[in-house]
Amino acid sequence: MTRPLREARIDAGAIAENAALLRARIPTVHAMAIVKADGYGHGAATAARAALEGGVDQLGVADLDEAFELRAAGIDAPVLAWLLDPAVDAAAAAEAGITLGLSSRGQLAQVAASGHRVAVHVKVDTGLSRNGVTEGEWGPFVDELAAAQRSGALDLRGVFSHLSNTSPEDDRRQLVAFERFLDAVRSVGLEAGIRHLAASAAALDHPAARYDMVRYGIALYGIAPERHQRGALPLRPAMRLSARVAGVKRVPAGSGISYGYLHRTTAPTTLALVPLGYADGAPRAALGAPVAIGGRLHRVVGRIAMDQFVVDVGDAPVAVGDEAVLWGDPAEGEPSVDDWADAAGTIAYELVTRLGRRVRRTARSAA
Repeated sequence: MTRPLREARIDAGAIAENAALLRARIPTVHAMAIVKADGYGHGAATAARAALEGGVDQLGVADLDEAFELRAAGIDAPVLAWLLDPAVDAAAAAEAGITLGLSSRGQLAQVAASGHRVAVHVKVDTGLSRNGVTEGEWGPFVDELAAAQRSGALDLRGVFSHLSNTSPEDDRRQLVAFERFLDAVRSVGLEAGIRHLAASAAALDHPAARYDMVRYGIALYGIAPERHQRGALPLRPAMRLSARVAGVKRVPAGSGISYGYLHRTTAPTTLALVPLGYADGAPRAALGAPVAIGGRLHRVVGRIAMDQFVVDVGDAPVAVGDEAVLWGDPAEGEPSVDDWADAAGTIAYELVTRLGRRVRRTARSAA
């Protein structure tokens, strides 16, 4: 079989191992694997199956279409979808056994009127100012929630929010606000169900925020959620991005490289052309990012273009067809996705989720 020109190898075994590690280190009754955005670029079904094998018992996605894709793939674990279309098909969600995250009184009324008993988690805004029921509406919201629950229009399964990870003080204020909402739920005679506030970062930094369930996001894929958490857990990267060298040339000192001549050679050197550009997920701003070729680390020189970039390999023996690894497992001597994120002034989340369709994904089984 011909090797692909550009390839993202997905190690499902790494995802399963990371899930098992997180379950062991962060003990909660339940654990949710977040597989939105096509499993953070790793493949939603691949990530979901591996995470379930690693001990996770719930799945989370952003929208209902992503949830339906999991069901179409034969995955029947509990799934929560919380970023709802204004015209959300609550009946279809109920029939597929998908739990909906409600963020407003309008969504509550819409779902309660669907004619189906829909499983729901309530999303409460504790200070992030994104989706979630705002504090000014908590009183009428919980009254309407109690009425819908008692009429059989919906089934309250959980209450959740999301921390900003701004500072310990900000996170503590959000935790206090979350407790106030839980008190409001209890005041109308309801049980909150599964309480969840912490994603990967908060689960590591704030044990008090773990409650009944932690939502494992980026850590599941072997990437530390925050810079200060790098190395805190022996996570194994699940994505390895590479391309085959498409051209090699020797150039003299003073040669300008790529658009704008942001780099000129200072001595005779060899340049390797890597056919993967910003259309494929290599950020245009990542000048100087590391690339492994033939077991050695080299650097990107010149502007990254839509389809390609240039690596200065000095006098190293590099040939057309050699593998150039952008990111993979540092334990194997490869650059990390964090290295590329640092070079581009962004975060690893953005890089793994933005791979273009020309990059062939190949998954290795968790077995």
